[in-house]
Amino acid sequence: MKITRIECVPLQAPGRTLVPVVVETDEGITGVGEAGLQRRWHAIAGAIKHLEQWLMGQDPFRIEYLWQRMFRGGFYPGDRLIGSAIAGIDIALWDLKAQALGVPVYELLGGRCRDCVEIFTSPHHLPGPALQETAELRRRVSEEADPAATAELAQCCAAHGHRYFRLGPPVRGELFEARQAVRQLIEQLRAVRRAVGGKLELMVDLHTRLSPEEAIWFCAEVEPLQLFAVEDPIRSEHLGGYRQVRQHTRVPLAAGEQWAGKWEFRQAIEEELIDYARIDLCIAGGLTEAKKIAALAETHLIKILPHNPLGPLCTAASLHLDLACDNAGPQEVLFPPPFLPEVFQCSFEIKDMALTLPQGPGLGVRFDREAAGNYPPEMTEPPHFHRPDGSFTNY
Repeated sequence: MKITRIECVPLQAPGRTLVPVVVETDEGITGVGEAGLQRRWHAIAGAIKHLEQWLMGQDPFRIEYLWQRMFRGGFYPGDRLIGSAIAGIDIALWDLKAQALGVPVYELLGGRCRDCVEIFTSPHHLPGPALQETAELRRRVSEEADPAATAELAQCCAAHGHRYFRLGPPVRGELFEARQAVRQLIEQLRAVRRAVGGKLELMVDLHTRLSPEEAIWFCAEVEPLQLFAVEDPIRSEHLGGYRQVRQHTRVPLAAGEQWAGKWEFRQAIEEELIDYARIDLCIAGGLTEAKKIAALAETHLIKILPHNPLGPLCTAASLHLDLACDNAGPQEVLFPPPFLPEVFQCSFEIKDMALTLPQGPGLGVRFDREAAGNYPPEMTEPPHFHRPDGSFTNY
């Protein structure tokens, strides 16, 4: 079997650009993966075009060899852009190989460790009836940082079977005032804990928006609330800052969604600066690299919480990794299946706030390229946050 074509098929889904990648072979077996950095899909498509020239005619079963060739073949080590392009191809190769062998991808990763994978999400992405029922509550939570509304929303989530409740720091339009946001978020979390007791695990995604001293202050205030995890409290580039935060708090820390591979995770794991590794499979080189990061984390009793801001293909790849890793925690899902069902047909679903086992060989997602053509990709940007003095800050 030989690789004959690699195609990047970006499409515009509701609320998100998705970047599926298709790998074709001379025996008619096709694999599909997904690349990250979805708002830079032109760059991803260009990188994949460059990588394709090294892969044409190659044996798709040699996944590790092809990964090394892609990552190291351009002399300069892969970063987030190249890591995302590699991820799309790599996930497609695993899908292709598993289909050819007639097994789910998790069987090739060592077999499954569990029967399902719990999920968590954010209030804006509640699955099922809760999404329609809580529209006004969610507005008051996000726009007004209303503690009473936040507590009521948490009670609604608990009633719908959720085990995790995640909040982020409030913003006003594109204005982010860090100290004010921290104070409001602390009050929201206190209100939730008073309302639900121990029924929900509380999570916070600070989205790299705080300085180390602000993060230390926040963690000290919420430590009595027994949070499950505080994600990305400071900028991902400043690993030394994680050492500083770690020295001053016992709150579990999660980081890694912006890191592009095992080399960037290495120090945080080896020095045990984090409790949860937020691997983004679609940025950090796909399943091949994610499995190595998970193994490294396991040696330090660190769990993985794969980052998943994308669609069914990222969800499926993350699900297979979770199923095959003993140290997997709950899985982030922002766009639960069914999602664009005319484009993506998934063999798994959410049942009792957990992802079920994928059925059939491969990833368990059928991708309809023709249907995807009805959703042309758009050039989109995230919010560009600024401080009160007009200076730029992280989204």
